[in-house]
This record gives sequence, structure tokens and C-alpha cells, in this order.
Amino acid sequence: MAETVSTSRRGLARRLTVQALYQWLVNETSPDALLRQFQEQDEGLGRADPEYFAELLRGVVSESRALDEEVAPLLDRPLEQLDPVEHAVLLLGAYELRHRPEVPWKVVVNESVNLAKLFGAEEGYKFVNGVLDRLAHRTRSAEIAAQARD
Repeated sequence: MAETVSTSRRGLARRLTVQALYQWLVNETSPDALLRQFQEQDEGLGRADPEYFAELLRGVVSESRALDEEVAPLLDRPLEQLDPVEHAVLLLGAYELRHRPEVPWKVVVNESVNLAKLFGAEEGYKFVNGVLDRLAHRTRSAEIAAQARD
């Protein structure tokens, strides 16, 4: 199955954010150290939007506890049992649903699903899709209702 990964500047920033969040979850690397690391790599941030990457990374890390509390009731397992890739993608998606209302909810869910396909376990994207779809209905109900009327 071919993954469709966004090559937009923001899409690339999301991809790098998932990689950085994975390192943060596994190694507890500070966001500032991760930002420096990604900026100093040979290819660095490439064509990614550096401001969006920094906002996502810092925002997710600073609000991770609240985001986890928001996502936890929607999970079929304890939060501690999440694969770090799935956890990183869910945190990113939850952050964008909550703090980036200019990004349509379907874009947030689709980008997250594609990231889970790219980096996660073979069927992990289905889990990510289900959780973020339910979260979107909680956090973006007015947007979803407006789309349903159109």
C-alpha cells in the first residue's frame, strides 16, 4: 500500500514533529535540544515550515498532560501501553484540533492517519483514525455540523 504523505511545508513540519515527539517520548530530550538537532542536521528542516514545526513541537510538549487527558477516554487501552509512534501522532493531532482551528478537522485527521501509516505499525493508522475522529467530534462539533449541512 502506498502512503500519501503531504509534501506541503506544513505537512513536512508535521512529519518532522512526529519524529521529534518520538525522540521526546522515548528519550525525554528537551524540545529546545530537538529543535537544534533538526536545524543542524545535514538536510535540516529542508522545505518544512520551521515556525510551524517549532510551534507544534513546543506546543505539544508543553500541553502534553492536558492532551493526554483529552485523548485517554477515547483509547481502548491504557495510555502507557500506546506505541510511541501512535502516541506522538495522537498528541500532534489533538494539539492541532484544539489549537489550529484554521486547519480543517478532516485535514488534521488525514495528515495524522498518513503519518501513522508512514511511521507506525501496519494497522496502527486505523486506531489513530478512530481516536482522532471521535476527538474531532468533541472539539470541532460546530465545524463538523456545518459541513454536514453543506
